Amino acid sequence: MKKLHLLVVAILFVTISCTLDKTDYQSEIDTIVEEFFEFEEVVSFNESGYKISVEALNGTFYKGYNDIRVKITDIENGTTVPASEVTFLPVMTDGLGKTSSGPHLYDLIYNSTENYYTGYAVFTEESTISDNWVLYLSFTVNNQKFSVAKDILINEQLNKNLNMTAFTGNDGQEYLIALIAPQKPKIAENDLVAGIFKYVVPTTEPGNFPDPSQFTYIKVQNYTLLLDPRMPEPSMGNHSSPNNQDLTQQSDGLYYGVVRYTMTGNWTLNFILKSQSGQTVKGTPVSTEFTPGIEGAKSDLFINILF
Repeated sequence: MKKLHLLVVAILFVTISCTLDKTDYQSEIDTIVEEFFEFEEVVSFNESGYKISVEALNGTFYKGYNDIRVKITDIENGTTVPASEVTFLPVMTDGLGKTSSGPHLYDLIYNSTENYYTGYAVFTEESTISDNWVLYLSFTVNNQKFSVAKDILINEQLNKNLNMTAFTGNDGQEYLIALIAPQKPKIAENDLVAGIFKYVVPTTEPGNFPDPSQFTYIKVQNYTLLLDPRMPEPSMGNHSSPNNQDLTQQSDGLYYGVVRYTMTGNWTLNFILKSQSGQTVKGTPVSTEFTPGIEGAKSDLFINILF
């Protein structure tokens, strides 16, 4: 009799699970996720006989993390110019006239093999009628400094695997986490890469605009990003996956871990950010309870992805 009772309960559970109301995510799941590998010109401008070309993947700036390349050439003969002190500062002005930026590498690094300057920028907002981004770039040639400013367009990031989140930590500081890889996850163990940045509150009055000291972000050092990936849809019961690895900082300053996806669909990357001293900066544990029919609970620090 006891075995029969358990069998009836099991059948009832399966029946209920299969008939739960589901949110229609199918149209999103069917979206083709494109991977971009080629750097193309996003914007270019001329200054005193020099052409400055700014490149990014797919020739587009997206909200979130962007690798940047800058090339400086002599317009007359097309040769690469041996410039120095190449700086890169994106600034957004909102509808109220307030200026802000996002994490970026201000002093670009020269790649002597390919003759371009490399850096990155995390754009925190898309361009809108009221939110306008301007790129301020400077370089020095033959001891003469040149400065240029150019409006740039920041596009919506359609690839949710490259989402970002900004938040205030328990220490009162402003942080940002931006996903960098994978662009296109697989049903497998995936190397997960993220940038974790903190805004540096200025300690001096602003100088001549744009003063880079007012827009400084740093990569946080020796933090740990605890990872708990889950499928939060009611039909999925907020289940997780095995063999995930928390994100730790590597030599390039970025954070690396492993996330295992067991199926395609909607996933939430639940995080707990720990400082180098082990203090919780942001994030809360997620219950391990299987909750069919109920939308899964999330950490108060998370990023949704979809593949």
